Amino acid sequence: MPKKVQPTGDENEEASVPCKRVKEELPETLSVLNFDSPSSFFESLISPIKVETFFKEFWEQKPLLIQRDDPVLAKYYQSLFSLSDLKRLCKKGVYYGRDVNVCRSISGKKKVLNKDGRAHFLQLRKDFDQKRATIQFHQPQRYKDELWRIQEKLECYFGSLVGSNVYMTPAGSQGLPPHYDDVEVFILQLEGTKHWRLYSPTVPLAHEYSVESEDRIGTPTHDFLLKPGDLLYFPRGTIHQAETPSGLAYSIHLTISTYQNNSWGDCLLDSISGFVFDIAKEDVALRSGMPRRMLLNVETPADVTRKLSGFLRTLADQLEGREELLSSDMKKDFVKHRLPPFFEGNGTETMDPGYSSEVKPVRQFLMQGLPLS
Repeated sequence: MPKKVQPTGDENEEASVPCKRVKEELPETLSVLNFDSPSSFFESLISPIKVETFFKEFWEQKPLLIQRDDPVLAKYYQSLFSLSDLKRLCKKGVYYGRDVNVCRSISGKKKVLNKDGRAHFLQLRKDFDQKRATIQFHQPQRYKDELWRIQEKLECYFGSLVGSNVYMTPAGSQGLPPHYDDVEVFILQLEGTKHWRLYSPTVPLAHEYSVESEDRIGTPTHDFLLKPGDLLYFPRGTIHQAETPSGLAYSIHLTISTYQNNSWGDCLLDSISGFVFDIAKEDVALRSGMPRRMLLNVETPADVTRKLSGFLRTLADQLEGREELLSSDMKKDFVKHRLPPFFEGNGTETMDPGYSSEVKPVRQFLMQGLPLS
């Protein structure tokens, strides 16, 4: 699926994601989540926590751990992605960097073990077993319909792009060093057990990804094991690290991320230029020239600062009561890159509230497996 998505974990090196591929027909899995609407889906995802409680007490504030002893849910989570899926997809064509990263955390640093070109399952499994490396699979919703359904519902619910990664980590190993992300993160434990440690943010609601050294992060605020069927949420900026305990076969978890570049600051950056352009058409003061040689000054003179402050106050007054802002880039990016509605396969599709009719034709290309420009 040609989609610009948020990084999850460490995807700074990730190349652009290719279009969604034609998939093999797989046996249907009975979902235990409620896909009737975006709201009902999110409610079922974080159950038994109430949605109101989640946004009042946890969203952008602190981590939430939901541990469940539910074999049905655990089986459903396991169906979302497995090593057998990786093996099947390698036969179709999976490439290092674009589709998979092979990495391991050693002495607090990330060591990337990628080869060049196409990734073969036997080599991936060799690095997995012998080098104790983590296999990170980028944007699995391109190949797995159930993940497509999940992420499309979340994009409708949040009104923001949603990305995902799968992390497959062998026993006694850790894929990534302690770090924080610039996205809101939901972790679904699919197979095995993962030992997680979370730490207080050094940069609350961070706007970028960063690795943090062990001597800066202090003691964990949360220290726990995540098991199949469990769900973990933490806000952007939360420092975290995770490892598969020794004595187990391996661990697989799915990271779902959203709200990258979706802050009030991003909104201002996106809309203020168009707003100033509109107001300048009406206000001659904004069209008057700057002082001569102002751009040659190393420091901004006090009178210039006062002038700019006055313009900002004028803009603030003009903004009050204005019904429309010329906000373009954020909306265009969301409409262009969001997932098409999930195709049910029986000639119908689910059109969720807020889904633009302009995006509907994209589904036709998707079902034919054709690339989009």
